[in-house]
Amino acid sequence: MEKILQGNYGIARGAWEAGVKVASAYPGTPSSEILTAIAAEYREDIRSEWSPNEKVAVEVAIGASIAGARALSSMKHVGLNVASDPFMTLAYTGVKGGLVIVVCDDPNVHSSQNEQDSRQWARFAKVPMLEPADSQECKEFTKIAFDISEQFDTPVVLRGETRVSHSFSPVMLEERRESVIPLGLDVKESAKFTMVPVNVRVRRQFVEERMKKLEAFADDFKYNVMEINDKEFGVITSGAAYNYTKEVFPNYSYLKLGMVWPLPRKLLSNFFKTVKKVIIVEELDPFLETEIRAMGFKVFHGKDVIPNMFELSPEIVEKSLKGRRYKAPEERIRIEDLPKRPPNLCPGCSHRALFYAL
Repeated sequence: MEKILQGNYGIARGAWEAGVKVASAYPGTPSSEILTAIAAEYREDIRSEWSPNEKVAVEVAIGASIAGARALSSMKHVGLNVASDPFMTLAYTGVKGGLVIVVCDDPNVHSSQNEQDSRQWARFAKVPMLEPADSQECKEFTKIAFDISEQFDTPVVLRGETRVSHSFSPVMLEERRESVIPLGLDVKESAKFTMVPVNVRVRRQFVEERMKKLEAFADDFKYNVMEINDKEFGVITSGAAYNYTKEVFPNYSYLKLGMVWPLPRKLLSNFFKTVKKVIIVEELDPFLETEIRAMGFKVFHGKDVIPNMFELSPEIVEKSLKGRRYKAPEERIRIEDLPKRPPNLCPGCSHRALFYAL
């Protein structure tokens, strides 16, 4: 059955279909609807909780994972700063039940205190990151993330962002698939989850070995898709940026990355051999561009023409790639009878009551 879902509801559906048993979150736009949907739609199968903060939310998910349950923790981009302490150690301990952390970025700072790019966290922690481009991929990538998590003994980060999280598109609904990992604590695994120095040194080596396996996996990942059309220009992109670029340049060739970390070196090499001029289109930091240039590939255009701040749009991408720096229009049509829409605190925000009282 097919249904129109918001991206965040697609993530919630993917968690349910993947057999998730525990979901935790701290509210913050653009991620809040994920746990809201889980609590409303799937409460019979998934234990969900709003945690006091993002650090606690991740620790709740870690505890569930150690007990063998698949667990999901969601937050906005700045929330991962708060959760970074357990998150960075989690990269070493790995998981038992699959564990996915959903982090939703906010390009253009619609409802946040900064515009940081969460892809940097995946590289820093040495864990894989997936980035969906629509609601169907939100659902599918969530399910796949749990498989990757258990296959490679790693947490997986799913990167959402405002437009993908809040846009609606068709999603194919499937049945729930329960995890085959038995629930319960195993004392034989205590060293794996006890990060004292003697154990850390062992897991540190494991992290590097895991990254090599993930790099090989990225080359065969079915959602890293190469679309060959025009062999003069090719675009490497991901997420919402793919949608914008594909809309205005449908005849270009594309390498659409579903896994944005680690990068598929062999697939990149094949793409560079196939097209003459490669352009990298991405929102926020030159993350892909920096890594791809570091591999020795010659990039025709990247952040020299594409803005490195705020969100992109089809218009911005078109003007940038046609050699015209995008400038916001100086004059805008004003419609006087529209109601004012001042910024509001996010749905579910625990600070709302205090704000209204003040």
